Amino acid sequence: MAKITLSKLRHSYLPNPAGPADYALKEIDLDWSDGGAYALLGPSGCGKSTLLNIISGLLTPSEGQILFDDKDVTGLPPDQRNIAQVFQFPVIYDTMSVFDNLAFPLRNRGVPETTVKARVSDIAEMLEVTDMLGTRAAGLSPDNKQKISMGRGLVRDDVNVVMFDEPLTVIDPHLKWKLRSKLKELHQKVRATMIYVTHDQTEALTFADQVVVMQDGEIVQIGTPVDLFARPAHTFVGHFIGSPGMNVLPAELRDGGAYLAGQHVPLEGAVTGQGQLTQIGIRPEFVRIGNTGLQATVRKVSDVGRHSVVEAMIGDTSVKAVTEDPPPAQGAAIHLQFQQDQTRLYRDGWLATEAAG
Repeated sequence: MAKITLSKLRHSYLPNPAGPADYALKEIDLDWSDGGAYALLGPSGCGKSTLLNIISGLLTPSEGQILFDDKDVTGLPPDQRNIAQVFQFPVIYDTMSVFDNLAFPLRNRGVPETTVKARVSDIAEMLEVTDMLGTRAAGLSPDNKQKISMGRGLVRDDVNVVMFDEPLTVIDPHLKWKLRSKLKELHQKVRATMIYVTHDQTEALTFADQVVVMQDGEIVQIGTPVDLFARPAHTFVGHFIGSPGMNVLPAELRDGGAYLAGQHVPLEGAVTGQGQLTQIGIRPEFVRIGNTGLQATVRKVSDVGRHSVVEAMIGDTSVKAVTEDPPPAQGAAIHLQFQQDQTRLYRDGWLATEAAG
């Protein structure tokens, strides 16, 4: 296990990048502590896989350094970094038994057979596959194949980091929750440094202690799942995380206050920073339907089971509210109340209000 440091990391797939737009990864500075559970979260094309390949040694960065426990490994090939990887599609040997699949990484390194048996037994018990050890891997279900692939990554006790690249993509939806829970449980038991790459917010937020959110080759926020939901540092984070995502609404600043469609909106605190584009951000969970507040008209109501999502129009602007009360009818005239301590201003996408209190 190792502390991982990324220092001034940049990467371009072009031989002579002329500017920021030519870089798949813009400058990245990041520290991951030894033994932590981390997630790289973002949409396709944001740079997650590029960053993962740089850490693993499959790709050499255009600029910057990768350090494991303060040792520069930027120039080292993958086999000298002691990294285990689990990919989208299970990497196992179908002709081998489950036991031999789990034992392979250890036997390949000359580990004594008594140690191999003990380690495989421990991992098999954690994965709940002990009764499958004698089974030929070709006959396993996709979720059990991915379990074995995870086990191959965890069976060694000398790895610096275990990296998971979209490991649940091909797993049936009803089995994903079970495997996510199992992976979290495994981390708590083995305490290896783990990095989980995904575009799925549920996977990232349920697995990781710290989530790194990426957009267009940049890190826009690092925080706990609670941090990312409660106080998005960027409108992208607010929109990307949450279902539905944060309302991002056009705002006009005048007379020291923020206005939406000509109506005053009290903010959580004083406005800070500089920027051209000003927007109000508030999560639908903190928008209430009441007798006073911003005048709006109901456009659509979606029943999602335990609550309803009401989409209303304030002028030409759509605002979503989550309510557990009986929702108003489509076309109804209503008032929306924004919870002030959750109502923030963003300048050019970045948070620009002081925290309430």
